[in-house]
Amino acid sequence: MELICPAGTPAAYREALEAGADAIYCGFRDETNARNFPGLNFSRAEMVEAVALGKKRGVHTYVALNTFMRAGSEDTWYRAADDAVAAGAHALILADMALMDYVATNYPEQRLHVSVQASAANVEAINFLVESFGAKRLVLPRVLTVAEIAAIAKNVDCELEVFAFGGLCVMAEGRCSLSSYITGQSPNMQGVCSPASHVRYREDGTEMVSELGGFTINRFGADEPAGYPTLCKGRFHIADAEGYAFEDPVSLDVMDHLDALRDAGVIALKIEGRQRGKAYVAEVVSSLRRALSAPAAQRSAHLAQLRRLSEGQRTTSGAYEKKWR
Repeated sequence: MELICPAGTPAAYREALEAGADAIYCGFRDETNARNFPGLNFSRAEMVEAVALGKKRGVHTYVALNTFMRAGSEDTWYRAADDAVAAGAHALILADMALMDYVATNYPEQRLHVSVQASAANVEAINFLVESFGAKRLVLPRVLTVAEIAAIAKNVDCELEVFAFGGLCVMAEGRCSLSSYITGQSPNMQGVCSPASHVRYREDGTEMVSELGGFTINRFGADEPAGYPTLCKGRFHIADAEGYAFEDPVSLDVMDHLDALRDAGVIALKIEGRQRGKAYVAEVVSSLRRALSAPAAQRSAHLAQLRRLSEGQRTTSGAYEKKWR
């Protein structure tokens, strides 16, 4: 299976190359990109340089234009697509169907991948995108079991890609507006979830308090890893209980399902983490590269290495083996 690695900066791109990536995904330094954080992403010149470097090494570059266009500002996304094509991107990762139509109409030879943000999770939705826009690959939302992925693969005419390691969203990619209720910005529109300008940490006795936009999101004990404050991973008082109402701060890991995913028809594994540093990229990519080459019995050792880098230093296989409906 193809190993697709994140790069939030040119330095992370080079680390992913050295660590053994088959493909690297990255985005421009603007709101066309769902990881639109200060200090991250690529200028147009940096993207051209990265794509050229990848081609020299036989590594594909996928440019993520995976936010939804704002009415009246469509040209921002159209120009980004023009520039990504001109840079020589192997594929564009798109979520907005109007942008898919623009690319399919103006660049019919350009390879188009459907972003997880499009939230296409059934045969009918996937086949519509393939037939309407010529999509070559679809990144499946993290809501499906391995058996469900296998059933989809038998009935669609495109490649399927899944997330293998990294952060989780609240089980409905492409539909998240939680952050906007506090900060006015959401990942699907402005490309920002819990923008750093709204984040604050403070000590309260022995506890570390994380805040977003003036609201307390979590409290961490002295021996507890303090996570980044996102609403979906905050702790809430609900009736007489206190806990994680939406989602625990934990990272996805599918090490135990690699063979099953391959057998199900998955052709590519994706690592989440364009907002993470180059050291994270190097470690995760190299560990997964070794895991893909190792017998199943030896993969637990690689999992132990990755757990140190996971959110909350814990991992889950998430919906891939879900036991709820």
